Amino acid sequence: MAGRTFLYAQSGGVTPVINATAAALIRTARASGDRVLAARNGILGVLEEHLVDTASLTDADLDALGHTPGGVFGSCRYKLKGLEENRREYERLIEVFRAHKVDCFFYNGGNDSADTALKVSGLGEIMDYPIQCIGVPKTIDNDLAVTDNCPGFGSVAKYVAVSILEASLDVMSMSSTSTKVFILEVMGRHAGWIAAAGGLAARAPGDPPQIILFPEIPFDEERFCAAVRQSVERHGYCSVVVSEGLRNADGEFVAAAASRDAFGHHQLGGVAPAVANVVKRELGYKYHWAVSDYLQRSARHIASATDVEQAEAVGQAAVTLAHSGHSGVMPVIRRISDAPYEWEIATAELDQIANHEKKMPREYISEDGFAITEAARRYLAPLIHGESFPPFGADGLPEYLRPELTELDPLLPEFRV
Repeated sequence: MAGRTFLYAQSGGVTPVINATAAALIRTARASGDRVLAARNGILGVLEEHLVDTASLTDADLDALGHTPGGVFGSCRYKLKGLEENRREYERLIEVFRAHKVDCFFYNGGNDSADTALKVSGLGEIMDYPIQCIGVPKTIDNDLAVTDNCPGFGSVAKYVAVSILEASLDVMSMSSTSTKVFILEVMGRHAGWIAAAGGLAARAPGDPPQIILFPEIPFDEERFCAAVRQSVERHGYCSVVVSEGLRNADGEFVAAAASRDAFGHHQLGGVAPAVANVVKRELGYKYHWAVSDYLQRSARHIASATDVEQAEAVGQAAVTLAHSGHSGVMPVIRRISDAPYEWEIATAELDQIANHEKKMPREYISEDGFAITEAARRYLAPLIHGESFPPFGADGLPEYLRPELTELDPLLPEFRV
């Protein structure tokens, strides 16, 4: 069925390749004669009727969009409550869909976004409006259930592995008279996938990072300090990758602010200086630490070619699922083999993904809890293969797209969340 009107929105923390998914989805829909609207700032843009018509984006714009980081349409952290708790918002969604003749809503996000998509997918029968809803995977944390890996993770994994390799060479060169310990903090609230990716830099025994601190393994100061001391005595220095979600033996975050985000999650960050203070207090070594933070999830200049290909594939598959009449589903990646690396797109029900979390399997973490195993390396290595560089301008900077997006005139009364 062609000539339909789709609505696309981005949600949660963005990735280096979420716009590649958007561009592929829009291009695939256009080829079938479909119209694609996009919401500004995720589900909030739907509720408040801040919509743009992507027809204003030229083919050249879509090419540029595919290699631009961030979320070009804007994202948000906003979780819909249950229908019984806030019927007003669900009724508003249907009003917006009906006013703009939207018959399929694509929500591009992670765990909490899958929950929102699942809720929206059940509205058709309840509110007597035929609406399909398809979740589209995205998350740098790589913690979505069912899918083998998540678009966005491969590029962040590549950035982290390269960063710890390069920083370690710096520390190594200065360690005899200066810094002996370097600590890199990476994202990962409950799952240590990003921290694990740093382990790809260790091509041989003794290579950095010598220590990885996973949220799945309780932090033991005494064991950690012994490992740092051993590395410094053996190699002259020690490189550490630590996940922001590192917990102590009591299950408490080693570094967590009192504030929480819109999804109820603790605001994390600051675990690197906390770990550095342990090094200073117990060992007295000179140290440096860094927090990759937004840098890791916006580093499109060093994106994984595999990641870009998969990000585009889920965008294309989402449109195919819509045309096939599916709702309450998500296109996911299924691994066929490690070597040679082969994968395909499959379909999963949103209720298998929403509010589920995929953590690092214990067999991916070394017995001492400080490194990845060969099984983890076999899983991780293909995801960072290949480079997909953006074009660079005469000024030496990447040419990223910052389009002027004109919103459609509202058709409904103003609505405030």
